[in-house]
Amino acid sequence: MKNNLIRSAAVCTICSTLAFAPAAFAQDASQFTMSTSDTESTGEFTVTLKGEQLADLFAYEAKFSIDASKLEVVKAETNIEGFSISPIVKNNEVTIAHTKIGKVDGEKGDVVLGTITFKAKKVGTTNVKWTSLKTVDHYLKSETLSMNSSQDFTRIFSDLAGHWAKTDIMEMVGKQIVEGMDDDHFAPDTNVTRAQFATLIAKVLNLKDSAGPIPFDDVASGSWYESTVKKAYAAGLIDGISDHEFAPEKNITREEMTAMLIRAKAHAAGKKVEEMHAIGAIPFGDEAAISEWAKPFVQLAVEAGLMNGRSDQAFAPQEHASRAEAVVVLKRLLNKASQ
Repeated sequence: MKNNLIRSAAVCTICSTLAFAPAAFAQDASQFTMSTSDTESTGEFTVTLKGEQLADLFAYEAKFSIDASKLEVVKAETNIEGFSISPIVKNNEVTIAHTKIGKVDGEKGDVVLGTITFKAKKVGTTNVKWTSLKTVDHYLKSETLSMNSSQDFTRIFSDLAGHWAKTDIMEMVGKQIVEGMDDDHFAPDTNVTRAQFATLIAKVLNLKDSAGPIPFDDVASGSWYESTVKKAYAAGLIDGISDHEFAPEKNITREEMTAMLIRAKAHAAGKKVEEMHAIGAIPFGDEAAISEWAKPFVQLAVEAGLMNGRSDQAFAPQEHASRAEAVVVLKRLLNKASQ
């Protein structure tokens, strides 16, 4: 009960200080900034509010604009003596306030006003905008400033921190072409099936629905991939591993992925694969491991900058492609298709 009374009294003090302070002339020398040390995280972000060349800061109220469907406020803290109210979130506006207590001077010079910690609710990029700041000096004179400071934050999947394909993956997530295995994991090193890669290519090229027949007995009617396999087949992007077998659940090899990629490139350019010709030789020491049918596709993909080797000397054609590799090559395809 006693703590509640103290808190209520503190809130009343802040509200009365800010509400009834008469307006004062702006102090042009003072500057206020919002900054952060990390714009990318797997969860939480903290912004720091600073004031420079302050003459007399006794209390303040700061307002921020956020997308409340993407961000929530964890806490607001300050080392300035006095009392603060807990952050108030209403719709997409966040309000924090703090005041000193008693007959004391306001803060002077360069001062850290405080910090606010936000938690991203979902993977992707969002923004915090500092919209206004009301300051009060120890004479209870106030001024309200319109702020124009904003900071972007990107929440990444927890298993992408330090991953070589992180930037490309997050860009494709932002384009809604790929998504995580769940809210926290992308599983970048997990293998990709033939149906999954065909589905991704169909998304990248925005292929139209096809009602035409397909020759594959193992693409079940009503399966999650039936529609996209039909699209990809109608566009000439895929072949089966036999005349009547597509093997949708089989992990795709790097040479199989390369073949689909080149067919997709030809489709985007309005060409036939037969019209595309490579100039140089395959620059990998494991060329003999590449299937004969796949060699022209590998040559074309390497020359076009769509595919790289697993190393300078090895293409690893029979190795299974990972989700990370699939996203990276599809991003390259998307970029080239838009040029």
